[in-house]
Amino acid sequence: MRHALRSLCVYCGSAAGHDPAFADAARLLGRLMAGQGLTLVYGGGHVGLMGIIADAVLAAGGEVTGVIPRALMDSEVGHERLTRLWVVADMHERKALMAEHADGFIALPGGIGTLEELFEAMTWLQLGYHAKPIGLLNVQGFYDPLLDFLDRQVRAGFLRHEHRALLMTETDPAALLQRLRGFVMPEGVSVFSRREARNLVP
Repeated sequence: MRHALRSLCVYCGSAAGHDPAFADAARLLGRLMAGQGLTLVYGGGHVGLMGIIADAVLAAGGEVTGVIPRALMDSEVGHERLTRLWVVADMHERKALMAEHADGFIALPGGIGTLEELFEAMTWLQLGYHAKPIGLLNVQGFYDPLLDFLDRQVRAGFLRHEHRALLMTETDPAALLQRLRGFVMPEGVSVFSRREARNLVP
C-alpha cells in the first residue's frame, strides 16, 4: 500500500560544508517541499544545512517542525522562528518524536550524527517498525563512498539486496521527492512482520 506523504524528516549537517552546492541543494529541497505542501520535520537548529533548509521552507510559505534537546536549545543553537519547536529531554526523545511526526525521511550531506539517524531509520524499516520511504540526496557525489560500502556489504553477505534497495538515491531533489511519493513497501522484505516488530524490545 502506498504511504501518504504529508511531512518529511530531513537529516543533515549542523555545518554547511565547504562546497556551496550542499547549501544550494538544501535551499532547493526546502522550496520544493513548501511548494508541494510538505511539512519539514528536522532537528530544530538554526545553524548549518539544518538552518538553511528550515529558512528555505519558511521563506516559501511552508511549515517547519523542529525538535531539539534542551541542552542544545540552551546553547543558543535552536531556531526560534519555526512553525513549531518542541524542546525535549535528550537525543533519544528527539529522534523518536521526529520519526513519529514524519511520513518519510531524507538525508542530505552531514556528519556522523546524520549517518546515525539515517541508519536507524533504515534499520527500523528493514525490521518492519515502519513502512516509510527513505531517500538519500547525493549532492556532488558526497555519498558515493557510502553507497559503494553498502554494495560491498551486500556482496559480503551482511546486507540483503532487497534491504539495500530500500534506500532511494538521487542527485536531484525533485526526482527524489517523486520517488518517495511513489514508494510502496515490497511484500516480504521486512525481517519481521510489523506485528512481530511491535512486540520486540528495541
